[in-house]
Amino acid sequence: MWLAGDKSRPQFTYGLLQSSPLRLSDDVSYLDAEGEEKHILGRDTWRREEFVWRGAGLLSIATSRWRVSGANEDRSLLVVRFSQSLVSPAGIDLILREGRAIPELRKVVAASTEELGLSPEDFASLGWLGIS
Repeated sequence: MWLAGDKSRPQFTYGLLQSSPLRLSDDVSYLDAEGEEKHILGRDTWRREEFVWRGAGLLSIATSRWRVSGANEDRSLLVVRFSQSLVSPAGIDLILREGRAIPELRKVVAASTEELGLSPEDFASLGWLGIS
C-alpha cells in the first residue's frame, strides 16, 4: 500500500478505548498524491492472539486482522502483520515510534530478524520508505 507511490508519510496513531476487552482507536493518516492528508479510521478489538480491525464510517463494512510479531528492546520499533482488507493488501509494516530515529534501520532490522518476528523471506520482501 505504501510502496505504490500514491500515498506517502504514513502515520499510525492508536488510543485506548477500553481495557476489557481491549479496544483501541486506530487512525492511519497519510498524504495522497496531491499532498492532502487522508485518514483511515477504525477500531481494534483484541480477540485470542490478534486484533480485529473494523473500519469506521464508509469503511465500517471492512475488517482486517493484525498482530505485533515482534519489537526491539525499547519498543520503539514494532513489526505488525496484517491480513487483507478492502483498503489494503495483506502485508508487514515496520512502525517506528514518533520522535525516534534508528540510524541504519535496514541493518538493524537485518541483524534482529528473530527478535522482530521476521523470517529471512519476510526481510527480503520488505520495501523501504525514504531509505536508499
